[in-house]
Amino acid sequence: MAKVCDICGKKPMVGYNVSHAHNKTKKRWHPNLQTVRSVQNGRARRIKACTSCIKTGRVTKPMA
Repeated sequence: MAKVCDICGKKPMVGYNVSHAHNKTKKRWHPNLQTVRSVQNGRARRIKACTSCIKTGRVTKPMA
């Protein structure tokens, strides 16, 4: 399962945990993805969208 937003394409970022002794270990920061029902091409389907896309209204939710 890919950890990528279907709307904006946001992906995990990579970097290092750096200790006080300056030991470096690899780390990943994942986007906050949620499974949401969305209308695309006139049909409701489930997509993975980050919370920033949901908050800004880029995800059009189907009518109840």
